[in-house]
Amino acid sequence: MNVVSRIPSSPVFSESTRERFAANYPETAHKLTHALGDHPLMALEALACLAESLPPASVEYNFGNQPLGVDGKPAATGIPIGRTIREIETTNSWAVIKNIEQVPAYAQLLEDLLGELRPVIESRTGRMMKLQAFAFITSAGGVTPYHFDPEHNILLQVRGTKVMTQFPAGDPRFAPDEVHETYHTGGGRELKWHDELLCGGTEFALSPGDAVYVPVMAPHFVRNGSAPSVSLSITWRSEWSFAEADARAFNGWLRGLGLSPHRTKRWPARNRVKAFTWRVLRRFKK
Repeated sequence: MNVVSRIPSSPVFSESTRERFAANYPETAHKLTHALGDHPLMALEALACLAESLPPASVEYNFGNQPLGVDGKPAATGIPIGRTIREIETTNSWAVIKNIEQVPAYAQLLEDLLGELRPVIESRTGRMMKLQAFAFITSAGGVTPYHFDPEHNILLQVRGTKVMTQFPAGDPRFAPDEVHETYHTGGGRELKWHDELLCGGTEFALSPGDAVYVPVMAPHFVRNGSAPSVSLSITWRSEWSFAEADARAFNGWLRGLGLSPHRTKRWPARNRVKAFTWRVLRRFKK
């Protein structure tokens, strides 16, 4: 893929945005603004070429009109990924291109964006680890079903509109401990949806130039607006996030022994003992 990146000369995140991020990171969901604009790497043709150049495991796409809750991965549309993206106005699809930092131009874009926030991030949650980026391309009315992610995440809206509904991280009403434990030992992260959960969610309406921060493992779903959407998700991990994940995996192991372990703690607790014990167990299992 031969794409030349063009990084804006001025910061993508303004000083006021960086201050807002600092006031809320890492545990409070909040809206931000960005000046990424019509970056050439986020154009449909560039994204279609990117998707076609990456291994199949780096691309996921299916029909856009999904229910909020799904049982396993939805079936693919049968439309090739390049056509899915180029014709997103008519293909009724939802597509994600994973780990776009595999391509140097996108890796540089990710590094530049997170570099603006690095001082705040590392002062709170330590060294940034496993930097990744994901591009989402969605037809009008498309739905990203209810799920959670293991990373710290900022979603930047580039084209179109969408509404993300987020739920409190670490609250078992919205994501049962058993689901977390299963996910961190190799299972899925899709969550059962019940309409009564909706009253506990917070809506974040996103237009081009808007962004939203999603705390680690905060459940959420997304409804796309009345036109095709392009979004960029920039993510990172921290030792704290890895420790919580490993502590949850250890709890799953304990639960498998018939025990009822205490719930893992959220930041700034470090879950060191459980995390360390799971890492030792994992090493012996291998």
